[in-house]
Amino acid sequence: MTSVHSTLDSRHLMTLTLAVDFAATLGIGAMAQGRRRIAPITGGQFSGNRLAGSVLPGGADWVIYRPDGAMAIDVRITLKTDDDALIYCTYQGLFKAEAEPMTRFMRGEMLGEDEYRIRTIVKFETGAPKYQWLNDTLAIGLGQQTATGPIYRIHEVL
Repeated sequence: MTSVHSTLDSRHLMTLTLAVDFAATLGIGAMAQGRRRIAPITGGQFSGNRLAGSVLPGGADWVIYRPDGAMAIDVRITLKTDDDALIYCTYQGLFKAEAEPMTRFMRGEMLGEDEYRIRTIVKFETGAPKYQWLNDTLAIGLGQQTATGPIYRIHEVL
């Protein structure tokens, strides 16, 4: 009989800080799934033991404010390492808060860290030989809201 591990082993892969131009967010409108908005990502940085660099402008977060009050996150960005390798990074997840804090968040207010939860699944693609290991990496992100964009502590699932 084989055993199933009861814990999830992971290690810190990187901390990702995004700069978002909230003023340029586009409102697509109400759909069956909720209200779609597109928030442009103008840059940022990432750092960890095995990779570091900057976030190139041009990415975005295609969010949906769902009828149940959660915000579905769908981000696609390009990372450029300090040694000039390009990495496509995508993550999906949820921003969840109770109704009253979510209303304040949607007005652009900062929430206390105990008022919300951001969790994501992160994937990578690259042709850079040094970073090929990322193509098979599945990671999870734990997010934090800031006035200029989110910060994620991203952990590689082992």
